[in-house]
Amino acid sequence: MKERLLTSLITALAFSGLPAQTLPSVPRLVVGLSIDQLRADYVEAFSSLYGEKGFKRLWKEGRVYQNADYGFSAVDKASSVAAVYTGAMPSVNGIIAENWMDRRTVRPLNCVEDPAYMGIYTDESTSAAAVLSSTLTDELKAGTQGRAYVYSIAPFREAAVIAAGHAGDGAFWLNDATGKWCGTTYYPEFPYWLTQYNDRQGLDQRIGDIVWEPLWPAEKYTFLSSEWEQDTFRHSFKDFRGASYRAFKTTPFVNDEVNRVAAECLRNSPMGEDGIPDFLALSYYAGNYAHKTVMEAPLEMQDAYVRLDQSLAELLDLIDREVGLRNTLFFIFSTGYADADAPDLAKYRIPAGKFYPERCAALLNMYLNAVYGEGLFVEAYHGSQIYLNHEVIEKKQLDLPEVIGKSADFLIQFSGVSEVYTAYRLLLGAWTPEVYRVRNSFHRERSGDLLVDVLPGWTVVQEKAEDTKVVRKACMAAPLVFFGWDVKPGLVRTPVNVGRIAPSLAGMMRIRAPNACSNPPLEDIRANKQTDLP
Repeated sequence: MKERLLTSLITALAFSGLPAQTLPSVPRLVVGLSIDQLRADYVEAFSSLYGEKGFKRLWKEGRVYQNADYGFSAVDKASSVAAVYTGAMPSVNGIIAENWMDRRTVRPLNCVEDPAYMGIYTDESTSAAAVLSSTLTDELKAGTQGRAYVYSIAPFREAAVIAAGHAGDGAFWLNDATGKWCGTTYYPEFPYWLTQYNDRQGLDQRIGDIVWEPLWPAEKYTFLSSEWEQDTFRHSFKDFRGASYRAFKTTPFVNDEVNRVAAECLRNSPMGEDGIPDFLALSYYAGNYAHKTVMEAPLEMQDAYVRLDQSLAELLDLIDREVGLRNTLFFIFSTGYADADAPDLAKYRIPAGKFYPERCAALLNMYLNAVYGEGLFVEAYHGSQIYLNHEVIEKKQLDLPEVIGKSADFLIQFSGVSEVYTAYRLLLGAWTPEVYRVRNSFHRERSGDLLVDVLPGWTVVQEKAEDTKVVRKACMAAPLVFFGWDVKPGLVRTPVNVGRIAPSLAGMMRIRAPNACSNPPLEDIRANKQTDLP
């Protein structure tokens, strides 16, 4: 331990070039907590239901940014975590979504899927190789010559792996089929303490006894209204048609499970014990129960925030006991999106309709056959993106930009289509605020040739996947909170780009920002801000 402390001092000196006694302090532990679908309006609306040690404490003692802006379209769990940890947009870091179409195999590919590595307690093959730039956690490992500890714990493997980065010590997530905490051979360690946890107190041994009922009397949950009557609720996970763990991961109890594993990690590792900053990446869930709409389950949503408040309080207490809040820097952020709402009821006469991507792609292929002759021109579609068959176009000696342009002209005529963006327009076209956001979410090797933008209020119906999504472009306020260590309290209402989080944290840890991050750090986060040079 003395050797590690000496190394931390030498490392800090190397970065600052100043005598040891003039060095600014660094946090012993950094805790990055992503809360999937956390909404600032809900946090504030339900505040009368909270205790004093969770949200209220964070809002009082932390630096709170009420609206963290992601700066790109189609935000989801994977792309949001990647943007925060790399400080770069999907167009640069490569994580455009949880899944995209792999042109080589013409099948959807998960963003962390990698057959080169075996799963541990899972058959999922996983790595962070698809993240095309360094992450904050990578830079911490590099800046400390590998001596910083980096662990990531999340219900979902995408969040766990992306936050752990390429150089982390371990990333752990809940197996949807077994309830065991699992990992991948991509990382050097699957610790013995987690194996013991799985064997002795794993979720699979307890899920039959877990029942979700309102924490407070149902009549206190008056902040969300619904067209459907709901007096109370009671959910158990004994017989959930083989999907017990997937359902569990959409409840606030999964946050308590993350806390349990975080406690095991802190108690069985030397994290936060010396002057080298260590990093613990965690992820919570604050979305809809079983991905129902808020109108279908308004009581569950309100109770979820009450229980989330308690989970936050327990996490703060845990860190205070094990490391000390004065030694720990927290950053807590929302993933910046929410599950789809229910379609607007016809009685309110709000314009709406249904858009069918499969039918749209099939008709486009028929149109291109009529124009250019027989061939499979539409290779695949995924979400709102259409992938053309470049091999067929090349064999027919057609001009690819012309084919893409004609396709866009055809698609824009469909009912419900607001705009069609082509790859060439995004890469070479004129700048507008909306095009800029779409361009930031576009990666030339992973995105489609055509991106179809559907009108607000319309329902996108994926017939094969039996999935529907209502398009709603209203801004969702995504909070960002810094807390602990040397953070200056305050409330900031001005929107702030999430790309500034990584360089801010890098500066406080005395390491380099991620290599694709070109954003400036946030100002005035520290209470005792010091300058390095006179």
